[in-house]
Amino acid sequence: MTNVYGPLQVFGLPSRSSVVVKAAMLIVTVLFCVSGPVGMAVAQDEAMDEFADIAGPGEEAAPPAGDDAGGPADGGGGAGGGAPAGGGDTAPPPSDSLLTWVLDSLGYTYLIIFLLLSVTLVSLFVMNMLAARRETLCPNELIESFEEKLNAKQFQEAYDMARTDESVLGQVLSAGLAKISRGYNKAIEGMQEVGEEESMKLEHRLSYMALIGNLSPMIGLFGTVQGMIASFRVIATSPQTPKPAELAEGISTALFTTLVGLAVAIPAIAAYNILRNRVARLLLEVGVQSENLMSRFEDIQPGGGAQ
Repeated sequence: MTNVYGPLQVFGLPSRSSVVVKAAMLIVTVLFCVSGPVGMAVAQDEAMDEFADIAGPGEEAAPPAGDDAGGPADGGGGAGGGAPAGGGDTAPPPSDSLLTWVLDSLGYTYLIIFLLLSVTLVSLFVMNMLAARRETLCPNELIESFEEKLNAKQFQEAYDMARTDESVLGQVLSAGLAKISRGYNKAIEGMQEVGEEESMKLEHRLSYMALIGNLSPMIGLFGTVQGMIASFRVIATSPQTPKPAELAEGISTALFTTLVGLAVAIPAIAAYNILRNRVARLLLEVGVQSENLMSRFEDIQPGGGAQ
């Protein structure tokens, strides 16, 4: 078969296969140069669409790292900006303590009044506690010693011992023995008079505690009314909407005076009732013991003496 490509090879021209290969390489090069940037743009658009679908509808995709929106270049909330990691801004500590707030709300007038009431209450409580003891009202030692003197017919010694004793029972027994020469009934009346007098003294001292318990909440109520009037005065006289801090001054005065008044009144009333019941029980025991000790003189007639 005749080679038709022979003359081409003779003149140095490329053969058929080499021409086809070179033409194909030329076409591929042109297509790559034309379609390269376009393909990269399309691929980038498709990647952005897929990222947007992953981020979710209505949300913007996160900006690439290092641009103006922030990222590693901005430090991500480091020293250059943003809140510190692990917590937000903490509120500044209050400038005044609670005690200072209470003192400022009460004012000097209410502060002095409540301090006086508190000191007086503590003093009265201590005094009444000492007066409401069994050793002060009805000591067992006096009962035993007085009964021994009576059993030994030592009436004068029994009278002297009861008179020198500072307890209520000693005063009652000495009053009874002093009037025993007038008869048993007169002796009982003398004992009852002294018992009522001692009981009145104890109740009189206890009544001051009840007075503080009743007076303290009234003072607190007075401060409540005064504080509310001050707050409403701020509202009435202010040309514009008053600040909450201005209203809080009167309201805090109203609340703290009520609080302190109740804090003084509650223990005062409780202590008064407890001590009153204790005193009443011990005075009843004094009356029973004194009548039992003096019962041996029931047959003595007026002018008969204690012998």
